[in-house]
Amino acid sequence: MTNQDNLVKIVKDLTNRGHPMTSKVIAFSIALAVSLPFSSAEAAHKKHHERVHQKIDVQSEVVSKPHKHLAVHKSHIQKASYEVDEPTGKHIAGEPQLASAKALVMDQATGEILFAKNINTQTPIASVTKLMTAMVMLDAHLPMDEVLEVTDADVDTLKGSSSKLPVGSQLTRAELLHMAIMSSENRAASALGRNYPGGIGAFVIAMNEKAHALGMSSSHFVDSTGLHSENVSTAADLSKMVRAAYNYPQIRQVSTTASQEFNVHGYRNPVNFSNTNLLVRNNSHNWVIGLSKTGYISEAGRCLVMQAEISGKSVVMVFLDSMGKFSRIGDAERIRKWMEARNFSPRMS
Repeated sequence: MTNQDNLVKIVKDLTNRGHPMTSKVIAFSIALAVSLPFSSAEAAHKKHHERVHQKIDVQSEVVSKPHKHLAVHKSHIQKASYEVDEPTGKHIAGEPQLASAKALVMDQATGEILFAKNINTQTPIASVTKLMTAMVMLDAHLPMDEVLEVTDADVDTLKGSSSKLPVGSQLTRAELLHMAIMSSENRAASALGRNYPGGIGAFVIAMNEKAHALGMSSSHFVDSTGLHSENVSTAADLSKMVRAAYNYPQIRQVSTTASQEFNVHGYRNPVNFSNTNLLVRNNSHNWVIGLSKTGYISEAGRCLVMQAEISGKSVVMVFLDSMGKFSRIGDAERIRKWMEARNFSPRMS
């Protein structure tokens, strides 16, 4: 029973008895009865409000902590973003952004550098090495029609790369040169170095002497194939090597052949060997390429060096350490379009 019910009962009892204070009691009771619900409601509301307010304060404290955490996290993200973006901060407006970690574009005639990216950073160069192999072999003036045999010594035991040349294959020195440069055939390059006067040891010495003569001070060679990661150079040095290699008509010819068939030991029909540079192999109408060589081992990434004519200008192009399978070709295309738009000025780096 509520307080209001008790009051009503008391008032009725007093009325029946004819109590002299009945009228006053009734007035007081009515006032009290009316005020009690509101007082109880107000107290309940106040108590509820205090609980809600306390709950909100607690929630605010809980929410405020993540805000502090987010502020720290945001600061951390900004710092990380800055560190990632820092290398590209040196990018000059208007220049193409390349996937290759090291790159150089040079005016072949004047030696002016039109584009430069980490050009003095030493890096493995993979089968780009074979351009030096070709020059050293040609410098020796050995008979190009001499037949050489591929032996077990030419099998790649370092990387385990495949080959279309079975052990026992016999080809002329000219054919091996063609395969080594056009198709980057490792066994062909190995056979060329091994059949040098004095053997592969003397050949590697001649390679490093040639590099020194060309002013390639940051380059070093240890084999004729480029399979070893200790074959190292820089984009700046390789531009010198490409310019030198361009002076050899045989290298220009074989490096820009799209494909060629050869009679190979163990095959009934001639075997087709293709150029490893897609721009040459696909006879791209957008390009006039005078010399080309690709390279790849995991330590070197995807590499490409070329001599080409763009907008009437003969240029040497070097792209090194590009991880995507087609990114080196993409970089060459970006440079070509950039130059054709005349949106560049020579600069040194």
